[in-house]
Amino acid sequence: MWVALISVSLLFYVLIGIRLFRKAMATLRELSEAGAKFGRLPEAPETAEDDGGRHLPVPGSAIFASPEQMRHDYFAAKASRQELRRQRRVKRKAERGQPQSLHDIEIS
Repeated sequence: MWVALISVSLLFYVLIGIRLFRKAMATLRELSEAGAKFGRLPEAPETAEDDGGRHLPVPGSAIFASPEQMRHDYFAAKASRQELRRQRRVKRKAERGQPQSLHDIEIS
């Protein structure tokens, strides 16, 4: 009886090991496919000579930029987004006939 119990438990461990190995290999295959697909930087699209004064950084350039430059870029982009939101808010309130906030219309 003990021989049958040990042989069934060994068979169970072998089957679990095979299943685990197959799942691990499938995961590694998917990981290598994803690495091949996303491992390369996309080619930069052709840009016109005059880009309207906007400077678009090359993808991946933030890694090599100085912290001061990245901080400046972050705060400049943040201020630009805030200004665009303020302009949309002023326009929306003007269209609806709602009173404007003094902060929004910048009376000084």
